[in-house]
Amino acid sequence: MNVVIYARYSSDRQTEQSIEGQLKECYEYARRNGYAVVGEYIDRAISGTTDHRPEFLRMIADGDKKLFQAVLVYQLDRFARNRYDSATYKAKLKKNGIRVLSARENISDDASGVLMEAVLEGMAEYYSVELSQKIRRGMDINAEKCLSTGGNLALGFCVDSEKHIQIDWDTAPVVQKIFEMYASGQSMADIIRYLNANHIKTSYGNEFNKNSINRILRNKRYIGIYTYRGTETPDGLPRIISDDLFYEVQDMMDKKKKAPARAKAFENYILSTKLFCGYCQAAMTGISGTSKTGTKYHYYQCVTNRRDKSCHKKTVSKAYIEDLVIKETRKLLTKENIDRIAKEVVRLCEQEKDTDNLKRLKKLLKENERATENLFKALESGQIVDVIAERISQKKQERNELEQQILVETSSHPTPTVNEVRFFLNQFRKGDVNDLKYRQALVDTFVNKIYLYDDKMTVLYNTQDSHSDVTIDDLSSSRVVLVEAGGVEPPSENV
Repeated sequence: MNVVIYARYSSDRQTEQSIEGQLKECYEYARRNGYAVVGEYIDRAISGTTDHRPEFLRMIADGDKKLFQAVLVYQLDRFARNRYDSATYKAKLKKNGIRVLSARENISDDASGVLMEAVLEGMAEYYSVELSQKIRRGMDINAEKCLSTGGNLALGFCVDSEKHIQIDWDTAPVVQKIFEMYASGQSMADIIRYLNANHIKTSYGNEFNKNSINRILRNKRYIGIYTYRGTETPDGLPRIISDDLFYEVQDMMDKKKKAPARAKAFENYILSTKLFCGYCQAAMTGISGTSKTGTKYHYYQCVTNRRDKSCHKKTVSKAYIEDLVIKETRKLLTKENIDRIAKEVVRLCEQEKDTDNLKRLKKLLKENERATENLFKALESGQIVDVIAERISQKKQERNELEQQILVETSSHPTPTVNEVRFFLNQFRKGDVNDLKYRQALVDTFVNKIYLYDDKMTVLYNTQDSHSDVTIDDLSSSRVVLVEAGGVEPPSENV
């Protein structure tokens, strides 16, 4: 299996040696498990609590190329310290068949661990997770003053120590050059070749492409417009491009824009990576075929059967098997099961909050408290007052710093409440079974594996010791008709 390594260190008490240690451990882990390391992505002096990490984002984007099957990290907090960011990006990688592996942590593969990951991924992907009120309030206040609210700035700008957005005189000329080249009639391809040939990078440190040039040419920031949550503030930023040049370029781009090509029909096979042949255990993947009348049909087929016909598993209608799995999965969502799952997920999240780093900080805090207590005892016994008073002051400052670090570490692992998880799970009871996003989320959250035979189907769920068996009678006689939100219509007697 091909893997890439992602390594990161923050500026807090870590150095370049931290990267070397992470890489050494990851390479050793890959060697022990027979993995081939095909690349490295390294972010230096960047916190894991933010997803604005150039190499991290490049790795996520490279996942679309499907050149590797796993991301290997020293431990999971190197991937992300924010649980919801972690779940979101894991879900993006998962869509490309990519797993996240930890060289130092034995990630639980039992039903409870899988369910916790699945529920949190579902909560992150199916429902948007809002920023905390405190962070949002701070961003709103900064936006009112046209200050930086964090994140990657457009090329040509920089931020001073007080969060004022200023012109970056090293890169602003690049922006001007791009606008001038386009206005003079040069194509985007010409501009891209010029920039990359001169080793000029985007604000993310990558080579230019059509999308990055298009974003620059359409960006109103360059004529001084500050934008925050859809609200535009004229003259909120220092201007890099004149209005005349900017709007001349907009007119040219609008005229060159062609009618969008007809999009190819895309069929989403929601059981991909979940559905397996019951006979040979190979994956069953989506295929399609067109009849003589021009009607297109979609199926799942055993990979072994497709490759050399050595497995006799028959193909199965996509709509039929997906509807049946949705019907069976919804049966899990009883009130009793929802209460049990919610409590278990929260319990596991609480366990994960007690990280090695948090344990270390708490230990240092206890040692600080003991040392401070001993200093006070020495002070009471009449020892050198000035020296001891200075030591006590130092210990107090150290304690404040430790408490702040503990607060940051704790807030980096947000834990949903039982009511929040229960609310999320209850949405699946009320969801519209015809909604593709709902169907995909239901499968991703609850279904672990499906083994399909010609005479039966076994669905293994992420809940503890839970599975569903559907016999040949069900498969041969059922006609599952999905209706509007509220449930599954049972087959009529004469079907």
